[in-house]
This record gives sequence, C-alpha cells and structure tokens, in this order.
Amino acid sequence: MTNETIINAILKINPNAQVSVADDDINTIIWENGTTPIPKADIEAQFTAVEFDMAMEDLRAKRNNLLVETDHYALSDQTLSDDMRTYRQSLRDITNGLTTKAEVDAVTWPTKPGA
Repeated sequence: MTNETIINAILKINPNAQVSVADDDINTIIWENGTTPIPKADIEAQFTAVEFDMAMEDLRAKRNNLLVETDHYALSDQTLSDDMRTYRQSLRDITNGLTTKAEVDAVTWPTKPGA
C-alpha cells in the first residue's frame, strides 16, 4: 500500500486524524497531536473503499478533461451533432453503476466523433 492509501484509510475512519507514514509501510504510522491510534486491521479493512475512491477520482478527472475538449461544440452559437451529443452524454454517464475498482479499471471509453 502507498502512504496515500494508508492515510486515506485512516481518514475514512477518523477524518480529523493527524498521522504520518513512512516508506508505504502501515507499521510505520506515527499518530500525531494526540490522535487516538486505530487498529491496523481496521485500517486495512478500508483499503478496498479507498482504492475505489481514488480510482473514481482519476476516472472523473479524465472524463472531465474529455468533456472540456468538446465544450466548444456545445456553445449556444454551435449546432451540436447527434454523435457529439451522444458522446458527451456517454462521458457524463460513465461513472453510473460503478461500485468496485475492477469495474472502474474495466471502463470502456466512448469514441470521440469527428467534428
């Protein structure tokens, strides 16, 4: 696990936790400023949810960039083609129903139509 994954798992349990982790090792957690330590098993139990959250964040960022690339086609002085409308809607819908990191990793991106 990465330091980011470990810290995000801790923050899912205690959003106010102040911790640091060294070398991507869950055994090196330093509980800072009086933060109550959380059992390692409880932290590890959050890894799947954290990995899903991080994958969704990446998916949304890529989706948003692809939408931005075609925003100019949707301006009020432009006529949006049916293909472009369908493409943009497919991008907006791409996160629907995803519940696992594996599903996020298996997403098939729609093909951008010609202008």
